[in-house]
Amino acid sequence: MSLQEPVTIIGGGLAGCEAAATLAARGRGVRLHEMRPERGTAAHSTGDLAELVCSNSLGSTSEGTGKGLLLEELERLGSMIVAAARDHAVPAGASLAVEREGFARQVTATITGLEGVESVRGEVAGVPSQGPVLIATGPLTSDALTASLASLTGHENLAFFDAIAPIITAESIDRERVFAASRWGKGEPDFLNCPFDEAQYDAFIDALLAAETVEFKVFERIRPFEGCMPIEEMASRGRKTLAFGPMRPVGLTDPRTGRRAHAVVQLRREDRHGQLYNLVGFQTKLKYPEQKRIFRMIPGLEQAEFVRLGSVHRNTFLDAPAALSADLSLTSRPDVWCAGQLTGVEGYAESAAVGLMAGLSIDDRLAGRVFEPPPATCMIGALLAYLREADPRHFQPMNSNFGLVPPLEQTIKGRSARQLRRAALRSRALADLDAWIARRADGRPSGSEPPGVRTPIRDAGTQDAGTRDAGTREAGALAPPGRPI
Repeated sequence: MSLQEPVTIIGGGLAGCEAAATLAARGRGVRLHEMRPERGTAAHSTGDLAELVCSNSLGSTSEGTGKGLLLEELERLGSMIVAAARDHAVPAGASLAVEREGFARQVTATITGLEGVESVRGEVAGVPSQGPVLIATGPLTSDALTASLASLTGHENLAFFDAIAPIITAESIDRERVFAASRWGKGEPDFLNCPFDEAQYDAFIDALLAAETVEFKVFERIRPFEGCMPIEEMASRGRKTLAFGPMRPVGLTDPRTGRRAHAVVQLRREDRHGQLYNLVGFQTKLKYPEQKRIFRMIPGLEQAEFVRLGSVHRNTFLDAPAALSADLSLTSRPDVWCAGQLTGVEGYAESAAVGLMAGLSIDDRLAGRVFEPPPATCMIGALLAYLREADPRHFQPMNSNFGLVPPLEQTIKGRSARQLRRAALRSRALADLDAWIARRADGRPSGSEPPGVRTPIRDAGTQDAGTRDAGTREAGALAPPGRPI
């Protein structure tokens, strides 16, 4: 690939725009393709780039949350998306929520005004035969491009629906009420099992059947959902359906009683550090408050802390551990990169983060450097590590949370242990990110540093856009204080 070749980016959402700004700041030519408004989707209503179609919030800015850490890391890296969000922030407590239309208009104007960036409207029906190419088309990737991508990666490595079960923190599980075992005693006791007696099971089924659910959208009704049936729909087919399905107790004996429970919910480790557990088979369309209320009826999960709630919805995404290399390029075609929700991350900030990383990865390749992801102790690095290291057999999209980062070496106990632990994880992450940025700066050719330094995010609802340093608004100014990269 020549240094002079423009990078083709397909998809003008948060990830594609963040990648375009990142590359343009490094003097790379970009040809950004967005099919809207020439061809619309079932979810979008305008032709603007970076249109937000679900929530208008990029997430919590609180220091004790994984999302807050991610936003701070993006801030230090000079995210164009976060800068636009700050400029159009609306009061939302400790969340970075935006006025949708103004936000999208600013991103559109920024991208189309960048030197070296060409904005092209119209559908790209297939992956171009020559790179460098970045695909950042999101969960509603067109059928034609999806088919082309599937031919490159293998159809088994591309999913079309999320069937997501909730994930909880290990520390919130009551270990006195659950037992470790694998079915029929095969292998190591890798699952935690939550046992129900008959009365508990009946109460749980009653709650499921009476719960409020989210309806499928019209464009989500294009295929049967037998392979990812919501737990509450299974319950509606008969009171014993779950006991003979995902909650079957067969082959599981409680070592404390020597008996088999009436029903069992199994918890499977979601990460290598054992800090997160997945509720096996509990994909659901229950509304979020209902999920928390009902799933805390499960024995042992009365105090469960949910880092991700369940869902079933249309979402085209790759089996990233099988399909992507560490630099976000396809293993089957290294001159094609992927970014955003297509890679298997959930959330606006997460999509922008992977877009930014993909931009740096492409720039490194074109410059003859090897891309070094941020350390896994950083939230961005932890997300990329999840995409590399998750079990391909059970891979599902993930959002930012502290359960993804390696635990601290020291143990923190006491009444404020959780708060202190997260503060320590945050401090470690930001220090490691600064060190990573410094390493990149040391390896850059002289004079190639993009301009601008940004100040940290605070409560989005109290910021005064008029007092911000005008230099912070320059697209692609990827630099923490004193650390241009």
